[in-house]
Amino acid sequence: LGCGVIHEGVLERCNLQAKRGWAFGLGLERLAMVLFSIPDIRLFWTDDPRFHDQFKSGDIVKFQPYSKYPPVFKDIAFWIPDQHFEENDFFELARSVAGDLVEQIELIDKFTHPKTHRTSCCYRVTYRSMDRSLTNEEINDLQNTLRDRTVSDLLVELR
Repeated sequence: LGCGVIHEGVLERCNLQAKRGWAFGLGLERLAMVLFSIPDIRLFWTDDPRFHDQFKSGDIVKFQPYSKYPPVFKDIAFWIPDQHFEENDFFELARSVAGDLVEQIELIDKFTHPKTHRTSCCYRVTYRSMDRSLTNEEINDLQNTLRDRTVSDLLVELR
């Protein structure tokens, strides 16, 4: 909230020299920051869809922070076993290996071999930190651990 006395010259130009007045602004951005739990006023001027896509007309939602650091993408492909394969088990395994560094996991390809009838799945794992850039060495180590654990825990065959 900003406010102050209207400058006398402004009043004189409006033929209101005998009057005194106050000017103030509400600071709608500040009100929106409180309403939506937005931590930094500069976010209102970003072109980042990760900010704008969180808000829809008529909905009051809490702002979900996102990282300013770049993502690292790694793919893992494997033949799923003949017995039951539960995709959520793979998601939980990835998060148990890399924790909060796993931002997203998506199935990018699914293929069933026409002769063997085996099914292969390829997942893209997006790694990203909220507070630092990730190194290739760090992510390669995590990805190798994920590959090893996927084989041992889920009984799949890597491609």
